[in-house]
Amino acid sequence: MNYTLNNIPERTKKPRDYGFTMAMDKGLSTKEVENFLEVCSDHVDIVKLGWATSYVTPNLKEKIEVYRSFDIPVYFGGTLFEAFAIRNQIEDYKKVLDKYDLKYCEVSDGSIDLDHGKKCEYIAELSKQVTVLSEVGSKDAEKIIPPYKWIQLMQEELDAGAWKVIGEARESGNVGLFRSTGEVRSGLVQEILTKIPFEKIIWEAPQKAQQVWFIKLIGSNVNLGNIAPNEVIPLETIRLGLRGDTFNDFLKESS
Repeated sequence: MNYTLNNIPERTKKPRDYGFTMAMDKGLSTKEVENFLEVCSDHVDIVKLGWATSYVTPNLKEKIEVYRSFDIPVYFGGTLFEAFAIRNQIEDYKKVLDKYDLKYCEVSDGSIDLDHGKKCEYIAELSKQVTVLSEVGSKDAEKIIPPYKWIQLMQEELDAGAWKVIGEARESGNVGLFRSTGEVRSGLVQEILTKIPFEKIIWEAPQKAQQVWFIKLIGSNVNLGNIAPNEVIPLETIRLGLRGDTFNDFLKESS
């Protein structure tokens, strides 16, 4: 940090198992990635190339190499996995992971109907090749999953070999964990946390109010995802109690 302030909450250090910030790259150029990481690399743990943007992104290998040069792992969005799965091309998907030397992948079923047993088989199969993040929740705003089911799905996916589970919100933050207004389904989240360790969950929270809510509930070292590149530094100040939204929360803890 550039100077000393007392009573700042302690953040886990990279490489860390929790306190994650997962950033969402929706089509940055290699130059934009360089500029982004020049400022934010200390605060980003992993980057998702959103949904299937990697299919149409030019200079994809070069862009991934820029992330790698900053020791930031990259993975393709879960929608790309679904695009391969629905076409019975999982072996081709595995070859793509090898082609780009990726160490992580996301398994999801937010856009397709996929038997959960089969999803867990995919998780187990892919975890032999890479580290798997699995996403729970639907991109369909009309599909409401009860809390007990979220817990069951998350636990089964962790048991199948997922490293962490992701709570679905989309890049807009208005489905899954959230109401159409962006408001957190607070009862759902708190019930999930009675059974699933917070270290094992990455909560997609693209909106500032959502980030604040999770930090107030769980603390500075909550795992948060789908963070826009230009919101990584602002998020870190929220984590540290250096923005009005959490300014007093950590002073109370440290006094």
